[in-house]
Amino acid sequence: MALSAYEHLLPPSWKAQVTAWLAEDTPSFDYGGFVVGEAHREAFLLGKGSETAVLAGSPFVTEIFAQLGCEVEWHVTEGSTFEPVKHVATVRGKARHLLLGERVALNLLARCSGIATKSKRISDIARGHGYKGIIAGTRKTTPGFRLVEKYGMIVGGIDPHRHDLSSMIMLKDNHIWSCGSITAAIQQARSVGGFSLLLDVEVRSEAEADEAIGAGADVIMLDNIDGPELQDVARRLKKRWSGKRKFLLESSGNITESNLNYRAVEEIDILSTSAVHQSVQHIDFSLKIQMPKTT
Repeated sequence: MALSAYEHLLPPSWKAQVTAWLAEDTPSFDYGGFVVGEAHREAFLLGKGSETAVLAGSPFVTEIFAQLGCEVEWHVTEGSTFEPVKHVATVRGKARHLLLGERVALNLLARCSGIATKSKRISDIARGHGYKGIIAGTRKTTPGFRLVEKYGMIVGGIDPHRHDLSSMIMLKDNHIWSCGSITAAIQQARSVGGFSLLLDVEVRSEAEADEAIGAGADVIMLDNIDGPELQDVARRLKKRWSGKRKFLLESSGNITESNLNYRAVEEIDILSTSAVHQSVQHIDFSLKIQMPKTT
């Protein structure tokens, strides 16, 4: 079976996470496994639901079953879309091992594919409005599950944004209020962040944006500014600082599929939204062990 195009992005620690998921799901006795025993069986992994979906999370599912001595043969390439009901993979191994991995694999695949599907849909809508900038997720992810959720964003074709507090400096209202001013917060961050980290600063007004740009921010997040005001503010900032400072404008806060028509504007370089992963609709999958063939 060919590797996913994205599998080599994963860090060395990811397989240990799979081990921990399996340990969490069977902390003591496997009573159901005792019932089915160790006869070799074949199971069909089916993509269900009621809508076209993007398959995402196949390396994790493959590893879940590999740690249980099972083999997965994928019939749908990760990142491609499928219509329900689709036979996306076949899993082979001992019956009790198939069932040990079943729920862990299905839960992971359902959420990762749901995020990829939503990410692709929002990206497609924005591109349909002529938007050429960056569509990004956020760091509002599930504790302990961020790697999978960020992976789903990438498979869905959007930018995963920063992964953690160490990957980019982001200064929000609490940082600024604690320091006393936007300028003071930026100076403090620059004193330790070095040249390799971008500095993203959240602002609530055009005046705050001017202060952040003047102090050397790389990205200006226009938080909860929308409607006609967003485009007007962005246009004025780009014109006023043209040839003086280089920066990107980011729009964030309450971005949905329904308001992309006025958020996905040329003057905005980055649209960041938690709509691609928070409360996202999961994709329904099931694993069905096939009856042994009789001769």
